[in-house]
Amino acid sequence: MTLQTIKSLDGKDEYVLLPIAIYEALKDKIQDQLAAKHAPANDDDEFIPFVLEDYIDNPLALARIKAGFTQQELAAKLNVTQAYISKVERQDKVTAKLLERVHAALAK
Repeated sequence: MTLQTIKSLDGKDEYVLLPIAIYEALKDKIQDQLAAKHAPANDDDEFIPFVLEDYIDNPLALARIKAGFTQQELAAKLNVTQAYISKVERQDKVTAKLLERVHAALAK
């Protein structure tokens, strides 16, 4: 019996096709190997929570995302275009007056 292999884009063997009988015989060993590979190595690998503020710098975008609004929905509440909201969210700074308007609109 020969096993079929599937090569990666660079031409190296990447996958092996096994007959189901061989897979069934090796199933427990395969699952043990996969579990060991994905198990934390030690206590240093503890869960690190996702913090939105670490990825979003713009206060308007941060407020909008936390409130669960799309750019289109916020634009409708402020009576501006979605393109304007997108433009403001790409800026480094946002005026206090605009932030006040956004917080008031998101609170409604």
